[in-house]
Amino acid sequence: MTSPRRPSAWRISLTAGWLVAATLLCGFSASSSTFADGPAESPGRRLLERFCGDCHFGEGSEGGLDFEKMMASPKVDPFIGPWEKSYNMVRAALMPPASEDQPTPRQRREIAAWIDARLRQLDCTVKRPGRVTIRRLNRTEYNRTIADLVGIDFHPADDFPADDVGYGFDNIGDVLTLPPMLMEKYLRAAEEIVRRTMEDPQARRRIVFCRPGPELSPEECLKRILRRFATRAYRRPVRDDELQRLVELVQRARKGGATPKDALSVALQAVLVSPHFLFRVERDPPADDPDGIRPLNDYEIASRLSYFLWSTMPDERLFELASQGKLRDRDTLKKEARRMLADPRAEALVQNFASQWLTLGRLERVERDPERFPAFSDQLRRDMLEETLALFRYVMRDDRSILEFLTADYTFVNERLARHYGIEGVRGDVFRKVALPPQRRGVVTHASILTVTSNPTRTSPVSRGKWLMETILGTPPPPPPGDAAPLAEGKGAELLGSLRERLEQHRADPECATCHKQMDVLGFGLENFDAIGSWRAKDGRFPIDASGELPGGIRFSGPSELMMVLAEARRDDFCRGFTRKMLTYALGRGVVPEDRCTLERIRVELERSGYRFSRLVEAIVTSDPFLYRAAK
Repeated sequence: MTSPRRPSAWRISLTAGWLVAATLLCGFSASSSTFADGPAESPGRRLLERFCGDCHFGEGSEGGLDFEKMMASPKVDPFIGPWEKSYNMVRAALMPPASEDQPTPRQRREIAAWIDARLRQLDCTVKRPGRVTIRRLNRTEYNRTIADLVGIDFHPADDFPADDVGYGFDNIGDVLTLPPMLMEKYLRAAEEIVRRTMEDPQARRRIVFCRPGPELSPEECLKRILRRFATRAYRRPVRDDELQRLVELVQRARKGGATPKDALSVALQAVLVSPHFLFRVERDPPADDPDGIRPLNDYEIASRLSYFLWSTMPDERLFELASQGKLRDRDTLKKEARRMLADPRAEALVQNFASQWLTLGRLERVERDPERFPAFSDQLRRDMLEETLALFRYVMRDDRSILEFLTADYTFVNERLARHYGIEGVRGDVFRKVALPPQRRGVVTHASILTVTSNPTRTSPVSRGKWLMETILGTPPPPPPGDAAPLAEGKGAELLGSLRERLEQHRADPECATCHKQMDVLGFGLENFDAIGSWRAKDGRFPIDASGELPGGIRFSGPSELMMVLAEARRDDFCRGFTRKMLTYALGRGVVPEDRCTLERIRVELERSGYRFSRLVEAIVTSDPFLYRAAK
């Protein structure tokens, strides 16, 4: 190859792992993972060598990505991650860098198709369920579990330290640590929970459900109380040795002078600080297991179901099915998933999954210049949030197509938000379903999203474009180079032109152009909306140009058209990205290249169903990663 070596920033970015993108391709072979290298004259291979060979072939390959070594391997499995990342980077036009010769759209498709042929050889008959790190209950799960366990809803975890976030969610096992301060909080919370429970007659009767009598000794009654409480708290049948230790705690407390009520309280507190309550424990496969994979038992599946859809412990129905050994039946799992989605407790999926998927937590921290945006208020902020959650709730409850997150020509507003959108005829604070103005479509044009992706004083096409790539299309761009120059701001900035013109000057740097070319186009498609989501035709004295062209030559002329383009031309990207997010949330771990077969099976199920919300959930809860556990 005669082209110059790529800049060092390109090598550093690759080393940092920014090849990662979330788009996955269609089609798999369920046959052997062995493949032939293919003829050297293959057009796709020739193009790969031509555009990528200078940096990624042979000894000294940058970023550890050596196509020569990858193609020489008789199996795709050892290099599934690098092949997949390469496919995503080529297809998303993030490779080669803008400073290098670029393939035409047709050549880019040929390269991607050639890599696709490699990826199709992954053997999908082999189970690759992955391994979830033991998961501590996060604050939301702790509060909801306590409420269901003892019948008192007072949110004891509200003053716990904030949960760390991984892969966009706060229920990821790898980051849910247990610092000493939190352990102290658990001890104090257990005391308060038991105290309140014992003082509340209804809650107390729920726990202390039997009384000694002529045919029931005090010790037997105590065992029944503790067995039931610990079984529900541990979300599995309590073992006899565990039960005996709890009984002995009560007996020692009684010998020390405690009343029967106080002695029982000691044992209940012990249950609430047990790792079997605070963590969702799943056994690893036996050390001598030949493939290092074990099916989860019914109680483990019940917990996965309930914390996925309800963010709380299993209900009596799930416990009953688990005791009968029926939850490993896939038809039963699908039926239970539909039941649980119809239950009011599925609101947890709205509040916890949807808000984190769409990064709505940022809305609480948003500040706006009151002189430029006098309409922005805490009330309007709350209305923005409720609109977006209401749309997700509607799609979930009515089992609609997930594509409506992009294409919905309706929304839910009250009078204040309707006025903000210029919608007439809405009165009062109650949210109701209304038709959207023609310039708005789907969740991306909601004021909540447009606000959290803007700056305090102006819109940010870069932030909006980046958000679309990450959240909607599942193709996150790499981080910017460390020496990237900031965009010209301030009073003199307009002398350099409109915001669009200034960004075009900014991305003249080849190091910035590759990513900005896509981010800016997507972001400017939403530029008719100001920094709090109001419609506008001008940005200051400059008319707004919201048209653009996506990779592959797909053009659009404004926000509504952009949303329809994404729902059609980028449909698979959106569906795969959304699936990855929900699978991550359901499993409590990040999605890895080895989940490729699972993602494809889910995509096929989703497409066959017309992209119905319930079918996505059913496909997740019947997938191998949801029902099995690997040793590593």
